[in-house]
Amino acid sequence: MNCAAILILTASCFSWTSTIYLPNKQETKKLKYLLEPPVYAEVTSPRGGNATLPCVLRFKPSHYKVKWTKLEPLRRGSENIVMITNGSAHKPYGLLGPRASLRKAHAMDASLQLSNLELEDDGRYRCELINGIEDESVIITLRIEGMVFPYQSKNGRYKFTYKEAKEACAEQDGTLATFKQLYRAWTEGLDWCNAGWLIDGTVHYPILHPRAECGGELLPGIRSYGPRDRIRDHFDAFCFTSRTTGFVFFVGQPLTFGEAMQACRGEGAELALVGQLYSAWRFLSYDRCDGGWLKDGSVRFPITTPREHCGGIPEAGVRTFGYPNKTLRLYGAYCYR
Repeated sequence: MNCAAILILTASCFSWTSTIYLPNKQETKKLKYLLEPPVYAEVTSPRGGNATLPCVLRFKPSHYKVKWTKLEPLRRGSENIVMITNGSAHKPYGLLGPRASLRKAHAMDASLQLSNLELEDDGRYRCELINGIEDESVIITLRIEGMVFPYQSKNGRYKFTYKEAKEACAEQDGTLATFKQLYRAWTEGLDWCNAGWLIDGTVHYPILHPRAECGGELLPGIRSYGPRDRIRDHFDAFCFTSRTTGFVFFVGQPLTFGEAMQACRGEGAELALVGQLYSAWRFLSYDRCDGGWLKDGSVRFPITTPREHCGGIPEAGVRTFGYPNKTLRLYGAYCYR
C-alpha cells in the first residue's frame, strides 16, 4: 500500500491531528428573505421513514418562487429539482417528486417533506428563493441512519470495477457509501485493511489500529488512494445500508447452499442478503454463534457480545467464513422475511 496517499483524520482519543482545507474567508451575505440558520442544519431519519427539511421565509417579496434541489456534485446535465412552488401552487419533479410534498404549517413555511425514504436520498438539499433580483438559499443535510460494511467479490480480493462495486452493493441491499458515511463508520469502530470504492469514484480504507501490513505505522485515519480509473482499476467495495422492514432468523440444521434456499422458502422467506444481516446485527443487536448461508453464497454469523468460542475476536461484528463450496453440508441458513 506504499503507493497510497494517506489522508489522516484522527479522533480525540488518538492525539488528534488533522489536515483541513480552509478556503479564503469571505464575508457572508446576510439573507433577507430566508431564515438562517435553518431550524435544523441536519435532519436524520431511517430508511422507510419520513423527513421534513426546514425552510422558512422571514417575509415574502411581491413575486417569488421557491425551488428545492438535491445537490449532486457528480451529476451531469440538468440539476436534480425536487419541487418548485410560488406560495400558492407547487409542482414536484424527478424521481423524488412522487414522495415529496410541502409542509405548509403556516403562510411562511416552504419546508420540504419526503416520505418512504430510500438510501439514495441521503445528501444535501438546497432551498432557494428566486425573485429575479435577490436570489438566496439555505442548505439542509438529510442523513439516512445506517451503517457501512465492507464487501468483497466471491472471486477474491480487489475484483470489482467501480460499476461492479456499485451493482454488488445494490444486490446486497445497499448503496456504495459516501466518504462522510465511511468517516462516520471509522469513528464508530470500522477498521478494515482492504481498499474499497466509494460512490464518488474514490478509493479508501479505514484504519483504527495501525499495523505494518495496512499502510504502515501511521496515525489512525482514513487511508486514501484518491480518484481511480472506474473501468480499469479493481478494488473491493464499501456499502451502506439501513434498517429494514423485515427480520432475519436462523434455520439450524446443517445444509448445503441449495438446501438452505429451500429451507428459507419453506418458512415463507428467502436467504438473507449481506446488508440485511448487517442491519439485523447493528440495529436489532442480532447475535448468533452459528455460521449460516446467505444469498450471495457466503457464510457469516453476527456477534454482538464477543466471546472466545465465537470467532475469538474481541470486537463485535459480522464474522465470515468466505464463500465455501456450496455442496458442503456444514452450515445453517440465515433467512429474511
